[in-house]
Amino acid sequence: MLTPRDQLLTSHDEFRRLAQEHTQYAERLDSLTQKRYLTEDEKLEEVRLKKLKLRLKDQMESIERQYRQQPQQHQVA
Repeated sequence: MLTPRDQLLTSHDEFRRLAQEHTQYAERLDSLTQKRYLTEDEKLEEVRLKKLKLRLKDQMESIERQYRQQPQQHQVA
């Protein structure tokens, strides 16, 4: 059985776009954290990416919450 998140990833274009963007930010953050020292620009980018990533997560959670509150017709056993 698919989780609500998996169902949204397959059927909800906006949720899928947000998830892809979130993954891109996470990958860039990972590459920054691998560095021993960050330039000032990289430090600013790191803060910006963290904020963007959190905003996307909040949007995804909002969509998922709405999805869970809908009648159960969309959930296939």
